[in-house]
Amino acid sequence: MTDQENNNNISSNPFAALFGSLADAKQFAAIQKEQLKQQSDELPASPDDSDNSVSESLDEFDYSVAEISRSFRSQQEICEQLNINHMIQRIFLITLDNSDPSLKSGNGIPSRCVYLEEMAVELEDQDWLDMSNVEQALFARLLLQDPGNHLINMTSSTTLNLSADRDAGERHIFCYLYSCFQRAKEEITKVPENLLPFAVQCRNLTVSNTRTVLLTPEIYVDQNIHEQLVDLMLEAIQGAHFEDVTEFLEEVIEALILDEEVRTFPEVMIPVFDILLGRIKDLELCQILLYAYLDILLYFTRQKDTAKVFVEYIQPKDPTNGQMYQKTLLGIILNISCLLKTPGVVENHVQEANIHQFMAQFHEKIYQMLKNLLQLSPETKHCILSWLGNCLHANAGRTKIWANQMPEIFFQMYASDAFFLNLGAALLKLCQPFCKPRSSRLLTFNPTYCALKELNDEERKIKNVHMRGLDKETCLIPAVQEPKFPQNYNLVTENLALTEYTLYLGFHRLHDQMVKINQNLHRLQVAWRDAQQSSSPAADNLREQFERLMTIYLSTKTAMTEPQMLQNCLNLQVSMAVLLVQLAIGNEGSQPIELTFPLPDGYSSLAYVPEFFADNLGDFLIFLRRFADDILETSADSLEHVLHFITIFTGSIERMKNPHLRAKLAEVLEAVMPHLDQTPNPLVSSVFHRKRVFCNFQYAPQLAEALIKVFVDIEFTGDPHQFEQKFNYRRPMYPILRYMWGTDTYRESIKYLSKIKIQQIEKDRGEWDSLTPEARREKEAGLQMFGQLARFHNIMSNETIGTLAFLTSEIKSLFVHPFLAERIISMLNYFLQHLVGPKMGALKVKDFSEFDFKPQQLVSDICTIYLNLGDEENFCATVPKDGRSYSPTLFAQTVRVLKKINKPGNMIVAFSNLAERIKSLADLQQQEEETYADACDEFLDPIMSTLMCDPVVLPSSRVTVDRSTIARHLLSDQTDPFNRSPLTMDQIRPNTELKEKIQRWLAERKQQKEQLE
Repeated sequence: MTDQENNNNISSNPFAALFGSLADAKQFAAIQKEQLKQQSDELPASPDDSDNSVSESLDEFDYSVAEISRSFRSQQEICEQLNINHMIQRIFLITLDNSDPSLKSGNGIPSRCVYLEEMAVELEDQDWLDMSNVEQALFARLLLQDPGNHLINMTSSTTLNLSADRDAGERHIFCYLYSCFQRAKEEITKVPENLLPFAVQCRNLTVSNTRTVLLTPEIYVDQNIHEQLVDLMLEAIQGAHFEDVTEFLEEVIEALILDEEVRTFPEVMIPVFDILLGRIKDLELCQILLYAYLDILLYFTRQKDTAKVFVEYIQPKDPTNGQMYQKTLLGIILNISCLLKTPGVVENHVQEANIHQFMAQFHEKIYQMLKNLLQLSPETKHCILSWLGNCLHANAGRTKIWANQMPEIFFQMYASDAFFLNLGAALLKLCQPFCKPRSSRLLTFNPTYCALKELNDEERKIKNVHMRGLDKETCLIPAVQEPKFPQNYNLVTENLALTEYTLYLGFHRLHDQMVKINQNLHRLQVAWRDAQQSSSPAADNLREQFERLMTIYLSTKTAMTEPQMLQNCLNLQVSMAVLLVQLAIGNEGSQPIELTFPLPDGYSSLAYVPEFFADNLGDFLIFLRRFADDILETSADSLEHVLHFITIFTGSIERMKNPHLRAKLAEVLEAVMPHLDQTPNPLVSSVFHRKRVFCNFQYAPQLAEALIKVFVDIEFTGDPHQFEQKFNYRRPMYPILRYMWGTDTYRESIKYLSKIKIQQIEKDRGEWDSLTPEARREKEAGLQMFGQLARFHNIMSNETIGTLAFLTSEIKSLFVHPFLAERIISMLNYFLQHLVGPKMGALKVKDFSEFDFKPQQLVSDICTIYLNLGDEENFCATVPKDGRSYSPTLFAQTVRVLKKINKPGNMIVAFSNLAERIKSLADLQQQEEETYADACDEFLDPIMSTLMCDPVVLPSSRVTVDRSTIARHLLSDQTDPFNRSPLTMDQIRPNTELKEKIQRWLAERKQQKEQLE
């Protein structure tokens, strides 16, 4: 029989399918033939069967279909066992057969296996693996300390195969079992149906042995099983096959849960979390490895059984010590930040934009962990919320004044700034689904949550209340009755309370630190500059202090200005403004009510809202104005809700009792209003949005009235002699009032003396007699309020002008300085315009003394100031530049009033001469302006659009402006007006080249003019 015919006969035999290849089938047939031949040689020949002898009927290459079929049928079990042996070898890479590789078929068996010598000796004649001994064989393989020393070749191939050596000789038994699990999965998809149950059994065997390894790791010498588990997960994440590992782990975890006799499941997992804690605590924010470990924890917080262990594992040893929370696994993650652990020491320089990218990814991971635990089960939700509530309660002392004064004790008692900054960022993400002004979920917040007294653990679980100590916080208004508590609270209420308190403990405190660092930097800079000028040996030390503090400032600013965190926080604070407004107008439904004036009654819910809710709102907006103003610019449309909040609470002591907090809202208003010196930027269209929102604000009169009311109320706060504190409260109100005065919608709301006169006339004419008692009381109250306001304005005006009158008699150089002269002249002209101009009659009230209004004294003092400074040429030249109030007619009217109030003749003559002199200078300036009207844009100041006399370059924005312009700007705002970076006068540099070009151009124009004349 030819080879071709022999191959065809074998391939047509149905039993050939049991083999991996045709060659295996031929080999098996040849072996069977040889065995039959040996048996026939040993037995005496029989006439009956001699004709049927295999040895006689088959030559070496004659394989008939009948003969092979007979061999297969008689040896079917052996054939199946051969395939099972090969499959076990392929899955577990172990063998009992160390025969010559050349005698083995290369098909269906691995190239390298671990030879289990001791087991092979024990089984004596059996050199194959089957389902009855595979478990023993696998256990023997796991006990080998160095399986690589037991590797043998299974094929005759001499090619070096490092991959086969690595797989078969894998020393780490956890990784080995996982690889076996993967190979078993592959076998299940490939083997014939009759072998499928055995492949599944092998797969299950890998799981059960992994369970045994985790339950009894001590019996495996030199094997750190839990380290191997973590390393396996880490490698899977980095190699993008994490899903395969988690599939394996899910089955192992299920097996562990079913068998807790030796060790409980938490006892198995705790060493894993210990390893993660030890590895993560030394990682930095910008290390890629950190995010792989966080992905491992994300899996553990998604898996229901490991998540339960995790929330128990992170419980601190002492729940009352705030710093202990930082030492837990979740705590050490929250403590990772770009904030300096050792102040002043920077190990790696990373750009702010790159740090922000890492921060955004880092906050997302923490958020996902918290979200997993909240959504997984009621048990994990209760545990993580309890952890958060207890943590905040234990760290409540962070806000105490002494905490900043005793840093050594502070760091022993409380968690770090980084901890609360990261926790706040994650909680902000949890709040985003309902942080929309029109969200119906937002209004489901129940403020009585903050009024609950101490509850036991079971009550907290039932009521969904996990914050502690909020009932001891000061609320917006005093409570007059016990609130009606619901049976339980929703997650929106709990999330808002947790987030706001976290921001209060973290972001609020860091903002205060930023402001103090900024102030200290300025002082150090001045001291350093002075030391350099005087060649003091302290200059180098001051420079080092400045650089260390600047490093702290930059790291803190970077940590606090991650764009997504700021946007999320702005969303929350705008939503909080909406919520507080709705509570202030008595809305108890889930849909917002439109705001109307006068405000309705029914705001008792505010008695359960802690002050830090409003304080956080104001503090954050002030922070944005100082350190991240672009966020406000791009979110201007949301600021109308903030204006609603300011309008209601600033002027309503009934809704916000604390006058200091109401006064702070004036600073908030300054933060959100348009820049007074904003230069249009064609690249940023949103630069005009705040102006549009502010100028078109629907309730502008009520906002102006509220601002004025709190201005008056400040006088009744604290000690009457606390002038500095009251001045600081009022400081932000001045630019606001100035801006309002320049806006038609607001100006009419500020003319209080005119309103007083109108109301007095109405009262005297008896027009109030026909009003109802309630309406009359409202009119009386309004008149009284306007009177108080006018009185305080007049006292301030009288004192200010009077002080300037006697100071300028002896001190002139300070007040004629160009930067101050412009402001003083603008103020004096404005006063004269109202005191002696056409509208002077509007200020005549019945009793001037009642409101401390002294118009004659004011006119006299203003004229005295002009005469004291009138000898200075620069001062006189500055007077006509006041385009708002100055005119020659104004000074002529002033002369007439001086005569009318019987002032001395020499004073009247001197002021008349001064008026003529100023008029001459005004005419000369007019002629010069006409001469230089066609100056090119390069010569014009970008802010004032006037010809620059002394151009200077701003260091950060590189914009050239006139020295007088930037000096005037820096009197009220120590930042670059083009990019808001810190700026002082000593940092600017003269633009000598441009100055010379301007001077040459002026000389040429002057010469041309003279030639024409």
